[in-house]
Amino acid sequence: MALRGALLLFGMLLFINCASQQAPPKKRPAKKDVAKDTAVEELQKQIDNIVQELNILKEQQALQTVCLKGVKITGKCFLADALNKRYHTASEDCNALGGILSTPSSADENARLTEYVRQSVGLDAQIWLGINDMAAEGRWTNQTGLSVAYNNWDASNQRSPQPDGGRVQNCAALSTAAGGKWFDENCREEKPSVCQFNIV
Repeated sequence: MALRGALLLFGMLLFINCASQQAPPKKRPAKKDVAKDTAVEELQKQIDNIVQELNILKEQQALQTVCLKGVKITGKCFLADALNKRYHTASEDCNALGGILSTPSSADENARLTEYVRQSVGLDAQIWLGINDMAAEGRWTNQTGLSVAYNNWDASNQRSPQPDGGRVQNCAALSTAAGGKWFDENCREEKPSVCQFNIV
């Protein structure tokens, strides 16, 4: 009887063992899937960081190229374009390069920009500045819409001190012949320009 009970117990254990081996395995890949998703997300973050660093390096390289071709003045690089263009075209071309039309912010910067224009464009050149009063007559702003803190208008002509063009002349130009003085001009005139790139 004891032998029979032992055989019955052994048979049941054998049956349970076989049944458990034939049963489909429990799904544990969920942990693997979570780990895999986390690894993929981490790799994507690393790729995004590398792409961002690469873009910064490209910008720095482009800026260094601009500085090598142009001139560095007070934390900015300036690059002359001797081709005569209307104000808006010159502005758009600078924007396409990642800069803006030059906007001197001090007397020293204005003097150094004037000297650079003499050397690169000509002794009697007039270039567009990134300054205009298109939004409100008499309120001269830079290309970001902020009022200019520094100006170098030519006030030597007492009959007609600059700016004197009223609603007809809304764009500022720097004249090398006048020693870097500014004049308001009709924006449709064609002049050379200098693009400004801020060094980060």
